[in-house]
Amino acid sequence: MRKEYGKGHAFYEDFFEQAVTVRDEIYSVFDIHGFRLGLFNFQKMNEDHVFGSNVLPSIEVDSLETLKKKIQKQNICFPLTQIGANWVTEFVDSEGNHLELTAPVK
Repeated sequence: MRKEYGKGHAFYEDFFEQAVTVRDEIYSVFDIHGFRLGLFNFQKMNEDHVFGSNVLPSIEVDSLETLKKKIQKQNICFPLTQIGANWVTEFVDSEGNHLELTAPVK
């Protein structure tokens, strides 16, 4: 039986369409084509969680079609907009963090 360590795991496993690489109740890691994304369980460590706007992870996908597929079930906080040579949108993950998703304009 698989232990559940928070809704973040399921959210990112669904979004990235892959299982978490290292699953831990305090710090889990996804390896996404050599990019390392860590999930830290601040509640388990009894640490305060301060929301901020100083970091916005940006994830690029190969096409507008893929981007639209990825945001179908997401809580959008910045609507899909063409900015220069890219399509850009922002959504909120299961923990309240904002993520940017982009695709090239073709």
